[in-house]
Amino acid sequence: MPQLNPGGKFIFGWSVIAPDGRVRLPEQAVREYGLAEEKHVYLFTGSGSTGGFCVTRKGLLGRSRLSHILEELPQLKNYTGDEGAFLPYKGRAYCWTPVTGGGELILSEEMRKVLGLSLGGKLLSIRSSDIAFTMGAKGPLLERAEGYLGEIPVY
Repeated sequence: MPQLNPGGKFIFGWSVIAPDGRVRLPEQAVREYGLAEEKHVYLFTGSGSTGGFCVTRKGLLGRSRLSHILEELPQLKNYTGDEGAFLPYKGRAYCWTPVTGGGELILSEEMRKVLGLSLGGKLLSIRSSDIAFTMGAKGPLLERAEGYLGEIPVY
């Protein structure tokens, strides 16, 4: 997978939001972040410049300096809130949703509305940190990826 510029963000690949809302996460990201270890993932709203959403799991978030999010939102931590229902917290919104062992999840109409995404939209999977990766929907990095002459896999 490429870095679009030297020292820049690592790109896993593109994902397309299918007509049924299904999104296939890049295989390397699924492995690197251990998504097959748990049956659910957490999604949270992306940055203002990249949009989209970030993906993590309880085992990563719960051991990080951001573990307070789970303590403050027990319905997120315990998966007792409604599946895919975003909860606001300190300027971002968080939800949980099931994920298959192969890294597929479904973005409901309501989830897409909160995230500002449309069916058929392309998302660029970007390594963000050791806690989460981003499925970006806009901004300079996506523009650079669109013009990249090398190969970026599509999932």
